[in-house]
Order: sequence, then structure tokens, then C-alpha cells
Amino acid sequence: MKPKNLVNPCRLLHIGLMVISLWLMAVGPQRSWAVEKNNKVVIAYVTSWSTVMPDPAYLTHINYAFGHVNDSFDGVRIDNETRLKSITDLKKKHPHLKVLLSIGGWGSGRFSEMAADVVHREKFAKDCARVVKEFKLDGIDIDWEYPTNSSAGISAGEADTENFTLLMRDIRKTIGKKKLLTLASVSSGQYIAFGQIKNDVDFVNIMTYDSGNPPYHHASLHRSPLSGRTTCAEAVKAHIAAGMPAEKLVLGIPFYGRGNKTDIKGFIDYKDLLNLQGFEQKWDDVAKAHYLVNAQGTLVLTYETPESIALKCAYVHELGLLGAMYWEYAGDTEGGILRDAVYRGIIR
Repeated sequence: MKPKNLVNPCRLLHIGLMVISLWLMAVGPQRSWAVEKNNKVVIAYVTSWSTVMPDPAYLTHINYAFGHVNDSFDGVRIDNETRLKSITDLKKKHPHLKVLLSIGGWGSGRFSEMAADVVHREKFAKDCARVVKEFKLDGIDIDWEYPTNSSAGISAGEADTENFTLLMRDIRKTIGKKKLLTLASVSSGQYIAFGQIKNDVDFVNIMTYDSGNPPYHHASLHRSPLSGRTTCAEAVKAHIAAGMPAEKLVLGIPFYGRGNKTDIKGFIDYKDLLNLQGFEQKWDDVAKAHYLVNAQGTLVLTYETPESIALKCAYVHELGLLGAMYWEYAGDTEGGILRDAVYRGIIR
């Protein structure tokens, strides 16, 4: 006679497999870029000049840097096409991975001229579609730094903000709704009419870094007396106030520090700053940021650590943001101290 409390082994196996499947879904890499509830993204900018190959296990998206507006203002020029192809080839073994071409970057110009001319703008948008198809990309990321602003040494005009809106609409039309269209935005939330493009773009990568030099933080989460021009929290609030929904915002994290140029060179990758000698590490518990001081106690380096990243990732979940991105992959250690912190903090 079969005991009444005996559980069918097949049912136990079925339940076990369901539990394992749910666990893998919870901790494994995301398999879709769709903006859905509880579906977060981890995005790395990967540069054309680096030889480091990214590990897709830590990522949902790669933004390849960079493409540019060509010299005739009507198409796309790509830096190191061979490397771009090697990056997109990663998708063969990692089908969850999405790869976008980031067009622009600091000092990359000709946007203003292109976007102001309807013929040039439409040809450029069509060329974006060509690039997506030819290189088997998942979309385009526009990194115009910045509309109406010439601080990067590029041309600018009063109509740039309006023309940026038209440009995003033209690109969306040519690449279609199934491809990603994203952009990089200055932390202040200036220069772009977010309320007018929120339905055309999938998400916005906020460059929440470079907001100050020592003796100030350049990427603090919250404001303290040591914070720079803006903070991560202030940047997010500025973008939401400008019309971009929180669920379409991605928080930027720097994989480099900024030195005071006297004690420490201006920009220094995380993997290199770990070897610095003769400085003391400090923690700003208000800003939630680590920094180094010299023998006189002066802040000489502002940078990220796994601890500060964990708190930023918690903030992403708290505010209902889409995820996190970082510049740039090669700045991390070979073992991936920072990228591991981002992945564990966001995809959890």
C-alpha cells in the first residue's frame, strides 16, 4: 500500500527544475532589452582604441565608441570597423547581448550642421539604418556633446535642441521600432528637450561624472561640502523634471578617477590608481564617495570603489531607474572588480 505522505519523485524533480529556472532568471544575464518592470540593464562603453575584449557575462549592452558624423554631414564614419565587428561577433555565443554604435563623444563635431539641414539629417538617419544592418547592430546611441554648446570645440547653434529632436525622430523612423535608439546626456539635463523625445528613445544614459575636480568629488551620489557641480541624485531629478520618465534613465558610473594634476595626473583608470602610494583613503559618508588625500589632508583624487558602486546600484532600484552604465570597460582591473560590483548591484 502506498503511504499517503509519499511525494511523487517526478513531481519533486519538476518542482526542483522550476526553482532552478526561476533562480537562473533572477541572477543570470538579461535576455531582452525591452523596457519592462524589474528588467534592468548594465551597459558598458567599449572603445575603438582599446584591445580589451569585454566579458558579456557581466553585461546586457555594449555601446561601441565611437562613430562620427562624416565630413560631408550626411553619413556615419566608424572608428576601427574591425574591432566593432569583433565586438558584434560576441553575440554569436551570447545571444542576450545587445551592441549599439555610439556616435559622437567629446570633441566629435558636425552634428549642428547635419541636424540643421533636412537633407543632410535624413541622409544621416538613413546611413544609421545602413550601419545597423551592415554590422548587425541592435541600435544607435547618440552622444552629441552638446546641442547649443560649443565647449568641446565643436560648432553649435541656437536651433540645436529643436534639431536634436528632429534628428532622433528621423533615426527612429529609419531604424524602426525593433531597434534601440538611446542617447548620452550631460548630468545637468541641459540642452535636450526630453519631454519631446521620450516616446522616440528607449533610454537615456546620464553621464553622472566629470562634475568636479579635486578638491571636489566628480561623481558623488548625494551632495556634501565636497561635491562638485552636481550629484547623481540631482542629475536624476533634473532629467525627470525635464520630462524623461525614471524607468528610461540609466545612471552613469566612471571607471576612472580624476586627480588634482599636481599630486596625481588628471585622469587615471581604476586599475592604475590601485597602485598609487603615499596617499590615504577617506570616505565621505554624506556624498557616499571614496577619495584620496595627500600628506596635508587635501583631497587629491576622486574615484569609485565597489562600496560606492553598491550604493549607487541600490539608488537605481530605489528610484526605479532602468539600470547603470559605465565609462569605460578597459578602465577596470583584469579581474573585473568594478564591473562585478555593477552587475551584482543591478542584476540581482
